[in-house]
Amino acid sequence: MQTYVALLYSIILGEGRRVVMSDLKAMAENLGLKNVRTLVATGNLVFESEKTSIFALEKRLEAAFEQAFGRHVDIIVRRAGDWLKLASRNPFPRESVEAGDQVAVRVMRKPVAEDALSGLQAHAGEDEKVLLVGGDIWLVFSRERPSSRLLAAASHKRMGIGTSRNWNTVRKLAEMVGNGQ
Repeated sequence: MQTYVALLYSIILGEGRRVVMSDLKAMAENLGLKNVRTLVATGNLVFESEKTSIFALEKRLEAAFEQAFGRHVDIIVRRAGDWLKLASRNPFPRESVEAGDQVAVRVMRKPVAEDALSGLQAHAGEDEKVLLVGGDIWLVFSRERPSSRLLAAASHKRMGIGTSRNWNTVRKLAEMVGNGQ
């Protein structure tokens, strides 16, 4: 058995409806996934499954989600070891300790090319930072700005399929999978 992390792009179903984590957990269990658990109410799953391709797991989860909730949502899956590697490569450790909710990673389905970095950096405010690490986009947002242009610059349309999680969530997911690689 292999441990995996799955991240939903969105848990909003429209008209003020959101996915309830117990329903998401039940959906995953109905697929035959084992030891399914969730973290906070933002669409984070940790589970065990027979070793299989990431692509196959993403497609199975997306199809099950659409059937269960009536809407397609992109789901990004990583193996536990890959998640731990992502967390260990956080390029902003000082900022993460000071304000873990202001540091985020946009976990990408396909790695972002290095040449996209300059385009992202052009959208960063003076007190914001952006780096690519392993094809994922790491960001430090400003507490001084009410909104950041970085989030829009790292969108699906510009960078491809991905979903963002703040450092606090990344760290907690790493703790959850740390023993179950």
